[in-house]
Amino acid sequence: MTGNWAIRAKGVSVSVGDAEILRDIDLNIPAGRWTSIVGPNGAGKSTLLKAISGLLKHAKVRADIELLGEPFASIPARERARRMAWLGQNETAMEELQVQDIVMLGRLPHQAWLAPPGQADFVAVEQALRATQAWQWRTRPLSQLSGGERQRVLLARALAVQAQVLLMDEPLANLDPPHQTDWMHIVRDLVDAGGTVISVLHEVSIALQADDMVIIEQGRVLHHGACSDANTHAALEHVFENRIRVQHVDGVWVALPHWRSRSPVHA
Repeated sequence: MTGNWAIRAKGVSVSVGDAEILRDIDLNIPAGRWTSIVGPNGAGKSTLLKAISGLLKHAKVRADIELLGEPFASIPARERARRMAWLGQNETAMEELQVQDIVMLGRLPHQAWLAPPGQADFVAVEQALRATQAWQWRTRPLSQLSGGERQRVLLARALAVQAQVLLMDEPLANLDPPHQTDWMHIVRDLVDAGGTVISVLHEVSIALQADDMVIIEQGRVLHHGACSDANTHAALEHVFENRIRVQHVDGVWVALPHWRSRSPVHA
């Protein structure tokens, strides 16, 4: 792959105690595209996403990272927060805050210290809430929402940042199929507008709707390529022990379970 890079990562290694989670990974994520990260449980997907975002805590990390062409470490924290937004697994928020106030937290990198929100902040919050179909709950406390509704509010908070790069770790948790489809539309709109999306997904068929796929196996990158590429499909089937098959259905690539026949059990 060639072109402009949203994130360039070289030599990413992560250890927790004596356990090595990631091993000397080199990874270039193209700008203006949606890249999905997939792999078996425990492969290191979430760890990789946190490592390239600078959010990994309580671990020994070695990595040389560039964000939008600049060394990560040289970018001031507030500027990094404007350029890159994050939605993680099992994120928490103050239960009694109103939805609109939670989403407004995404605007903090754009506001002067202790300054009140401005008109641009209110516009960004409304746009994010409408995009996630959460505008009708804006005055409700988070504690009154279901798991799927909460997830849509947290996605709205990430969208409100209006960052050039959006990283999401299992963003479809608690979302039913229609809202998973809505999420894909949001992602595609962001990319069509020039943004970059990087998502860790367990839903392999949805991950295949991305532009590019990174496949992780045992702390290493097994494959990085276009989601439409036959080599990507072969690597995906391999990493899941040939228990899925990638097929073209109704104009899109999907991963279907591959049932293995079992020998009959005789009494």
